[in-house]
Amino acid sequence: MIKQKLIREGKSYVVLTFALFMACVGWAGFIIPSGIVGGGVTGLSSIFYLLWGWDVGVTVLVINVVLVLLAIKILGFSSGVKSVYGIVVFAAFLSFLMTKFDGPVVKDSFMATLIGASLAGSGAGLIFVQGGSTGGTDILAMIINKYRNISLGRLLLMMDVVIILSSYFVFHDIEKVMYGFIAMAIYGYSIDMVISGNKSTVQLFIISKKYQEISNQIVHVAGKGVTILDGVGGYSGEEKKILMVIAKKRTSSVLFRIIRDIDPDSFVTMGTVAGVYGPGFEEIRA
Repeated sequence: MIKQKLIREGKSYVVLTFALFMACVGWAGFIIPSGIVGGGVTGLSSIFYLLWGWDVGVTVLVINVVLVLLAIKILGFSSGVKSVYGIVVFAAFLSFLMTKFDGPVVKDSFMATLIGASLAGSGAGLIFVQGGSTGGTDILAMIINKYRNISLGRLLLMMDVVIILSSYFVFHDIEKVMYGFIAMAIYGYSIDMVISGNKSTVQLFIISKKYQEISNQIVHVAGKGVTILDGVGGYSGEEKKILMVIAKKRTSSVLFRIIRDIDPDSFVTMGTVAGVYGPGFEEIRA
């Protein structure tokens, strides 16, 4: 069990590191070199970089350290190992990549915004899925939320808007400001797509004469729960056993592989489930 946990954590950190690198490529290779200011701490740090040439990674790290210390003092905030890892590695990757890209990868500002925000948002989504974080304005939003009855989502939106709008007073370019808002929208959409895709749940009904063998493999190999239902064929009148499985969509390929290997003649239906509540899934709320 300990070995399996270590392997699982190791894989999680590999994915987390890849996601951090992907997000930094979006910022360092496309958004920042194009003179586009996005939201969050990275957007704020890019203003300092474009104005005075400050190292973006170092600025991001310093701001995040200050925010984490404030959160610890005010909220009793515990960031967690993965969050600390994410903050430090994100800053390191950002500093490193900013020295490797000689200007934006693509010259067209719109394409730079589209590709950069997609990469940064997808990377951020993977980071959240793995339980990590890159710090940022969400910490400040939690601090403000403690003293003001304003939702976290609204606070985050307001801070992003202020940061992007402030770039106009620095560069006096309304086009860059609009690209910043476009980047923010694509960034948020990419995060939602990655997170919702990861949480997407499916329901499988499996009819097979080898139901017991399939059930055992699903439980012991795939690690999923199975419910065995009684059924009767409407045409044949024959009694059948039906397996019902609820699983994340990303693991459905494993289930189909098990079914195919044991009984390729099985009858299987799969449908997307709008919501699943209970142990192992979402908590039941009133």
